[in-house]
This record gives sequence, C-alpha cells and structure tokens, in this order.
Amino acid sequence: VQLVESGGGLVQPGGSLRLSCVASGFAFSSLAMSWYRQAPGKEREFVAIITRIATITNYADSVKGRFTISRDNAKNTVYLQMNSLKPEDTAVYYCACPNFPNYWGQGTQVTVSS
Repeated sequence: VQLVESGGGLVQPGGSLRLSCVASGFAFSSLAMSWYRQAPGKEREFVAIITRIATITNYADSVKGRFTISRDNAKNTVYLQMNSLKPEDTAVYYCACPNFPNYWGQGTQVTVSS
C-alpha cells in the first residue's frame, strides 16, 4: 500500500487549494477513501470520506460546505477541493483507505495565513 499526497501550500484566508492523493498496491476502485488532517499539537482528525464509486460522501462538520472530496478510479486518485479556507484549516493533510488503517502517506502541508 502506497499513498502519495500533493497539492498543499501557503494560501491566504478565503483562498482555495486542491489536494491529490495517488494510491497504489491495492484495489483502489473497490474501496472507500478518506482524508484526514493533523494540526500542530493536535491529534489527527477525520475530514472526509468517499465510497468506492463516489455515490456517498461524508464530511466533518468543520469543513462541510467548503470542502469537496472526489475520486478518479481510472487514475487511482482521490482529491480534496478546499474552498473558503480558514487559518484553522492549517494542518498536514493525509489520505487513507479505511481498509488499511495502519498505512499513511507522507502528507501534504496546508498553511492558511495572511
């Protein structure tokens, strides 16, 4: 199992970013995928999840209405579109597969600051 996140960066409050995660080593199109984040000094927290054919999505209350999770099974990639970013969204973002809870990528840093 390999998960490689990208797309993070520094953005001003109110801005947008799109994160990507390329997965390999398992049957990506058959499994749900999720995003988590970990802010400095805090525990890792759930952000969003998407079912294998994208029929169902679910979000943490803190990002609902601002973030959108999607996937492209042909590319083994899951995305996180983040709009209306706030300073409290600053964190390292990770993708994960619920079926492999011990596997994490290196994460991608998102910093929201003016």
